Amino acid sequence: MPSSAAPALSDHPTTAPVAHKNVAIWLFGCAAMVFIMVVIGGLTRLTESGLSIVEWRPFTGIIPPLNEADWTALYQQYSQYPEFQKINAWMSVEDFKSIFWLEFIHRLWGRLIGVVFFIPFVWFLAKKSIDGTTKWKLWGLFILGGLQGLMGWYMVMSGLVDRPDVSQYRLTAHFGLALVIFIALLWVGLQQFAPRSFATNASRRSWQLLGLIVFTALSGGFVAGLDAGYAFNTFPLMDGQLIPDGLYVFDPVWLAPFEDHMTVQWDHRWLAKLTFVMVLVFWWRAGKWNLTSDQRFATHLVLAAACLQVALGISTLLSVIWLPLGVAHQAGAVVLVGTATYAAYRLRSEN
Repeated sequence: MPSSAAPALSDHPTTAPVAHKNVAIWLFGCAAMVFIMVVIGGLTRLTESGLSIVEWRPFTGIIPPLNEADWTALYQQYSQYPEFQKINAWMSVEDFKSIFWLEFIHRLWGRLIGVVFFIPFVWFLAKKSIDGTTKWKLWGLFILGGLQGLMGWYMVMSGLVDRPDVSQYRLTAHFGLALVIFIALLWVGLQQFAPRSFATNASRRSWQLLGLIVFTALSGGFVAGLDAGYAFNTFPLMDGQLIPDGLYVFDPVWLAPFEDHMTVQWDHRWLAKLTFVMVLVFWWRAGKWNLTSDQRFATHLVLAAACLQVALGISTLLSVIWLPLGVAHQAGAVVLVGTATYAAYRLRSEN
């Protein structure tokens, strides 16, 4: 973590792209859509709607059911899979519609992000509004978006075999890739909005903090994937203890952080505490650096987002994952990632 000395500029500046505000606004809009996508994904997960569509049709899947025959066919397809047979056999066609629509919107929004990204991208390329380096970054983002669609379906497939729930590994990978795309959209957008050539020690330390924030968020993906948040709903103690009995009691033990409910939740709790402390240390030490008012404001944003996320995390746990709080907590993770990304960029030097 950062020292109290004012961070020095790098001796080796990176090449900044040419500013293009329209490109920046477009990329910020795409980042906002990814944020909404993550929120919809959290809502889909918490309402257990994600396995209601059992086919992946990238193009024809944009057409919703148009009549009762369509609904009956989709319902019959769903009834052939484990989630219906083991959990939702009580559902009628009308009950099925309520979980179908949320997953349909989730998938449709993903396709819309692809359209909103690709069409302006082609336009900006045709207008020669994007420099060569940025062009390749954006092609990389387009490929990542396609991979995210594949990852989403790969995740859903894990819940269509024997276990009526998706793999926590695939869920976390899907969430992690969304965060990577979100960070990259923000970063390239900031480069287009206000180019900054020089990396500084302060910006590098911001990246270290961002890495810890993302790592903590990914640990939350395992909590969500295992539904581990529905147990041990007390704070600050867990099962009445600071270090509960049964922690890391799993065979094999090296899988405990990924498959044991108690261990997964305990790890996430302590990673969250560590992250919050590191944010406080970063913010306090940044106050001793020679920062501009805008740069200092960026560090304030990170602290504010971290405080909000801690409050949301504790409230979500104590409420036994009340739906609005659970969705807000997942959204808060993305907000914290976004503010840390913004700080890492703002702490670069303009000259």
